[in-house]
Amino acid sequence: MLTRNWRKVLRRAWSIRLMLLAGLLSGIEAALPLLGGFFFIPPGLFAALSGLTVGGAFVARLLAQREFQDED
Repeated sequence: MLTRNWRKVLRRAWSIRLMLLAGLLSGIEAALPLLGGFFFIPPGLFAALSGLTVGGAFVARLLAQREFQDED
């Protein structure tokens, strides 16, 4: 069941923002072989950044965020 303020959460929650960033980083990692070596980027860099971002999203999901405290 969705929370009453799901639209606000979708727009403002750091966990959502970080998960979107992790998805973008994963997409870049998948697209790198298609670029044919135009850029020198160490293998696994974007995968590692994505993993760190997901970890940050996990922590952000557990922490209380000020803009949502008044609605509990």
